[in-house]
Amino acid sequence: AADKMNLIPQDFFAELCEQIIQHLNHKIPGVNTAELCQRIQTSGIEINVADLAKIANIISFLFSTAARNKLSTEELVTTLGNAVSVLPKHAVQVIRHVWNEQGTAITVSEDARNMATVGQFVDIKWKLGVAMSSDTCRSLKYPYVTVTLKVADPSGQITDKSFEMTIPQFKNFFKQFKEMAAVLETV
Repeated sequence: AADKMNLIPQDFFAELCEQIIQHLNHKIPGVNTAELCQRIQTSGIEINVADLAKIANIISFLFSTAARNKLSTEELVTTLGNAVSVLPKHAVQVIRHVWNEQGTAITVSEDARNMATVGQFVDIKWKLGVAMSSDTCRSLKYPYVTVTLKVADPSGQITDKSFEMTIPQFKNFFKQFKEMAAVLETV
């Protein structure tokens, strides 16, 4: 991962670190590595989402471990000193700066973070479609609903989960949401 970290320009790496800190502080639901990766690729850097996600997980682990151990900026940099031969110099500088500016805020909320073991809902998108035909049936005219859920997993990685439903399935799905809303009204 260190060789891939070397490829990431300092400004993008700083943005990644800032997003990770914001996620650890519960200010954002997760780090959108797919969107950041696309922007890095647009700038001409060859990196894939899986590699960027690994880097994000490493940095997240680094920051959360530093928070758990209540490390000062100097203690963190000293600890990283053993890995300086592995980590690019610009990465250590960015980590130092971001931790110095925002790292102490994590220490308070880290206990709550350790309890989060399920994903967090970020967004939902849907569309209505009609299947016109298939290789086995010339005239289907079969309506369906496609739903895409954007979810941040416990590590903060944002992923899309898509599924299709028939109209009866969608009506059942909708009915269950109405039931949840009714129960929430009583709380």
